[in-house]
Amino acid sequence: MLQPISTERLLIRPFEAGDWSQVLEYAADPEVMEYIPEGVFTAEAARAFVTENMSEGAEAYALVGQGEDGVVGHMIFHPWFAVRTYEIEWVLHKAHHGKGYATEAAGALLQHGFEAMDLHRIIATCQPENRASYHVMEKLGMRRESQFRKCIYRGGDVWWDEYFYAILEEEWQQMSSEGRVP
Repeated sequence: MLQPISTERLLIRPFEAGDWSQVLEYAADPEVMEYIPEGVFTAEAARAFVTENMSEGAEAYALVGQGEDGVVGHMIFHPWFAVRTYEIEWVLHKAHHGKGYATEAAGALLQHGFEAMDLHRIIATCQPENRASYHVMEKLGMRRESQFRKCIYRGGDVWWDEYFYAILEEEWQQMSSEGRVP
């Protein structure tokens, strides 16, 4: 399980049992969950999500505002199928969109992954319509490697395309040595 990571404005930490109600505040919002394959959360789903991610095998972590904000979203950071490769994702409460929180938190996880976990590659995906998400990936120095056509089934006749982004350890190190890390 990931140990807490602090940034200037945020804390990435394991979920605690009482976090479920704050998760529900943003995860029940169709606008926030528009591009999340699981869709909106019910209270039961929010409780289950938090409970599942309180154990040693957690893949999601609470994103907490330093100060009085409480849980403002969550970060997902988990092994992908390739060796020394992780996937990163983020979901933020609508009230915190546009503040740079996703870039700040994801940058801290990239740094942790490459510098403390000796990862080789970190990937991220999003739908082409989710401009805010792929702009974060690009700010982080990730490059778009592909676009998968109609690869995520949403039900009925609906299929989503998906952009695939990645950054390699040596790319992160180069950015770091040049002072270009977010």
